Amino acid sequence: MIKEVLPLSSKLAVIGGSGFYNLQEGSNSREVRVQTPYANAPVSVYQEQTTAGDIWFIPRHGKLPFVAPHQINYRANLWALHNLGVSTVIAVNAVGGISASMLPGSLVLPDQIIDYTWGREHTFFVGEHALDKHLDFTWPYDAQLSAILQQSASRNIQTVVSGAVYAATQGPRLETAAEIRKMQRDGCDIVGMTGMPEAILARELNVRYACIALVVNKGAGLGSGTITTEDIQLVLAKGMAQVRRLLLGALAELLLA
Repeated sequence: MIKEVLPLSSKLAVIGGSGFYNLQEGSNSREVRVQTPYANAPVSVYQEQTTAGDIWFIPRHGKLPFVAPHQINYRANLWALHNLGVSTVIAVNAVGGISASMLPGSLVLPDQIIDYTWGREHTFFVGEHALDKHLDFTWPYDAQLSAILQQSASRNIQTVVSGAVYAATQGPRLETAAEIRKMQRDGCDIVGMTGMPEAILARELNVRYACIALVVNKGAGLGSGTITTEDIQLVLAKGMAQVRRLLLGALAELLLA
């Protein structure tokens, strides 16, 4: 059931992570509350109006009080967007840097993911089994959507790293230095807590999905001193402004993709 249905809708949605709670700062948005089979409470989805057109927006962690990464109802969020007619999702994720080039403040468009999470509701396919439930997940992110974002960065003279392996960890704690070294050996470039199961749930719903990752700290053991919330907040404040610039620059093309 959808309450407060709006006369206009969009096939594009943005899912915002830590520090990214709306697409346009100070903009007026209208809330739609979507009841799903996966939660008692409805999912709040926000319609934002831009000069290029309307989009849907979900703050992944909700609004105060925020929901921890391992407790987010990813199935409810994706089902709500799909039920609104969304066919394209751009996810925004705050991550740690593992590769030497992934410095705080870097914008990254990953093309691969390794899932280290556990115990999360990670599929819509439950009950009766069939071979068609084994979806091809060779390339977890949509290459065309990532290319549009890369082109937007080039037009706006923004530096974006295209192609990286995202390590999805359970959280809410940060990783140990030994875990980061293991992820380095596994070939991971960045690490975050919300990349999965979001990506595969989108694939199960046939929703095109790409990710903009903002590096907010060096991975454990790769920097000097401890990782502090204060340092992360400073990078988030500046970096998410760059994410908004990138998205708004690509919006017209994304709405047509």
